[in-house]
Amino acid sequence: MIKQITAQDIRAKKRRKQKIVMLTAYDYSMAKIVDAAGVDAILVGDSLANVMLGLASTNDVTTDQMIYHSKAVARAVEHALVIGDMPFDAYQKRPQDAVKNAKRFIKEGGCQAVKIEWFEGCIAVAKKIIASGIPVMGHVGLTPQTAAALGGFKVQGKDAQSAKKIITQAVAFQKCGCFAIVLECIPDRIAGEITKTLKVPTIGIGAGVHCDGQVLVIHDILGLFDRFRPKFVKTYANVRAVMQKAIAAYAQDVRAKKFPTRKQSFTIKPEEFSKLKD
Repeated sequence: MIKQITAQDIRAKKRRKQKIVMLTAYDYSMAKIVDAAGVDAILVGDSLANVMLGLASTNDVTTDQMIYHSKAVARAVEHALVIGDMPFDAYQKRPQDAVKNAKRFIKEGGCQAVKIEWFEGCIAVAKKIIASGIPVMGHVGLTPQTAAALGGFKVQGKDAQSAKKIITQAVAFQKCGCFAIVLECIPDRIAGEITKTLKVPTIGIGAGVHCDGQVLVIHDILGLFDRFRPKFVKTYANVRAVMQKAIAAYAQDVRAKKFPTRKQSFTIKPEEFSKLKD
């Protein structure tokens, strides 16, 4: 029987100096592939707003939609830790509903942990969720749900004052009991300082090589999403081009009456077919 990774296992990887691999997934088929590839954690990210639903902002995705996708991912996963990315309306819009919504990710969504971004009052929220028995992953640096207040989608912590603020936030997340912290779009040396300071693992996205682990959006590494491509992304395959070629070949065969052939068709015995005329 395959043992599923836990939040405690993720913490232990830092102690053993083992790099942590995390990717996003949003549906059963993709999660099955990602899990089989041997990643440590799968984030059902609110980035599904962009790559799956075509929405302009991650803040437009709802808690119900996130839990719907979490269920699909959880059905597929046997090995990786499944983390539900709590959307804006699950804990920032109404902080008093945070614990209730976190429990939904666990009970309904099948997740083993949740992730929340830094915002004013997030520590109180994180403490309550953790006290309810749910592991929490924090998120500092560029926090997409409050990007407008940070001046947009750009690198954070490029001066000493703002860098100190991010370090303080990361320490606060650790202090309140978070098992790991995502560092997004911050200078690599600042991420290195945070990683050295913290006892819990750091997971980088656009934060350089010094983090304890890395996370990327699955659509980005496979070349499936072309609306925008952040600097920190490395595309490992152009799956979009392969898919388009296959679909175009299918369309060509249909129009040329080359598909389906007898190989893809079912038959009826001639004597049974003749009875249709009786």
